[in-house]
Amino acid sequence: MAFGIAIHALAAVIWVGGMFFAYMVLRPSAGPLEAPVRLQLWQRVFSRFFPWVWTSIATLLASGLVMILWGYGGFAAAGTYVHVMLGIGLLMMAIYAHLYLVPWRRLSRAVTAANWAEAGVQLGVIRRIVAVNLTLGLITVAIGASGRFWM
Repeated sequence: MAFGIAIHALAAVIWVGGMFFAYMVLRPSAGPLEAPVRLQLWQRVFSRFFPWVWTSIATLLASGLVMILWGYGGFAAAGTYVHVMLGIGLLMMAIYAHLYLVPWRRLSRAVTAANWAEAGVQLGVIRRIVAVNLTLGLITVAIGASGRFWM
């Protein structure tokens, strides 16, 4: 169980921490850049970050389910906070899959074609999606850290 919790926490830190950095630090820092430079930067950042997100998702799913089944003895024995974390986590994964499959691909194609207006629109869509997932991620981290004490 200790190993499962450790890798689960690390995967969450990578994903949620990456979103926090991108939203709270990189986004305002890149804002003053000219559109082509800013949009190319975001394409490079996302192309390097997204494989880490997919790895984190796989790790979170695998470690979470193993801990529920082997550590807690099944879904019925797991605490409410575990079910809440799982539900929010699955929602976050679905939101991320949409982000990756739709606006990220559109952004990448637009940057490659130097269609800066469309790339800017897609970056705005991604920004809003990341804001939602970051909020959900921070809530989930708080539940994971403290949920057993109050749920």
